[in-house]
Amino acid sequence: MCMDTLSMFLNTLTPKFYVALTGTSSLISGLILIFEWWYFRKYGTSFIEQVSVSHLRPLLGGVDSSSPSNSNTSNGDADSNRQSVSECKVWRNPLNLFRGAEYNRYTWVTGREPLTYYDMNLSAQDHQTFFTCDSDHLRPADAIMQKAWRERNPQARISAAHEALELEDCATAYILLAEEEATTIMEAERLFKQALKAGEGCYRRSQQLQHHGTQYEAQHRRDTNVLVYIKRRLAMCSRKLGRTREAVKMMRDLMKEFPLLSMFNIHENLLESLLELQNYADVQAVLAKYDDISLPKSATICYTAALLKARAVSDKFSPEAASRRGLSTAEMNAVEAIHRAVEFNPHVPKVSQQTNKY
Repeated sequence: MCMDTLSMFLNTLTPKFYVALTGTSSLISGLILIFEWWYFRKYGTSFIEQVSVSHLRPLLGGVDSSSPSNSNTSNGDADSNRQSVSECKVWRNPLNLFRGAEYNRYTWVTGREPLTYYDMNLSAQDHQTFFTCDSDHLRPADAIMQKAWRERNPQARISAAHEALELEDCATAYILLAEEEATTIMEAERLFKQALKAGEGCYRRSQQLQHHGTQYEAQHRRDTNVLVYIKRRLAMCSRKLGRTREAVKMMRDLMKEFPLLSMFNIHENLLESLLELQNYADVQAVLAKYDDISLPKSATICYTAALLKARAVSDKFSPEAASRRGLSTAEMNAVEAIHRAVEFNPHVPKVSQQTNKY
């Protein structure tokens, strides 16, 4: 009966219905694409991807259903197999090193390339998202840098940055040279200070014009990204040069100045510095603010939370006593935090190693 009804329904459909259906589908798809493009330009990430990773993936179990299984496999082997074939999560790396002063130094010492083509492609996408906009043609140096960020050859990128600086003080050109041409952190810091001077000037000018149209709004958003990136990198230079307390102050000031700009994950750089200073109370305060269930997790957040919970019980922990009385609530919380961190990213060194380090 149902098949007869369905067949009758399909036979009564006219060509106009299919035309209308195609047009409606195309319209909806176009609106979704426009919204995705706007969201990506504003926040630097895909809305659909963010929703699927944050909300849908946990509901679906977070494991690829097509994973091979073997009925004769033990539970431990099955868990290990499931973990190895689960989808790889790709997140921005806010602790990334400087290409010239650190990554290239590794290449000189070992003869190996630390960055894969995939790494370079991800960072190139970030550079184009944060450091370019549709109004680059209004400033000749920015037009050169727009091509430089797309250039695959490192020497060509560096040459383009020098060419841009011949025209004017260009903040993004200084950024590229600090990241890729500088061979020491001190040299990188010097270039970032020059970038800061140029970036602050551009930011003030675009701030006054941002309400004059979408073109100027996009330019101001780009100049804001550039300024925040420069200040964050200067703070990281201070930490790497041993001025950790100064770095902490710079990061806190930056987070107060731009509280809504979270895509650079400055709080993770702050956690790194606070751990180095062994300011565990301040680390806990930062975690309380950012280790929220609604926010995308990161290895830094998960492992730092596990580290603090493990430290809280490690001094008084006794395997013999625990075997007799069982684990206390604090000890159970520490174990759950460790499991959560390893589940998120099993490739990070064990928490015990981190505890010894700090």
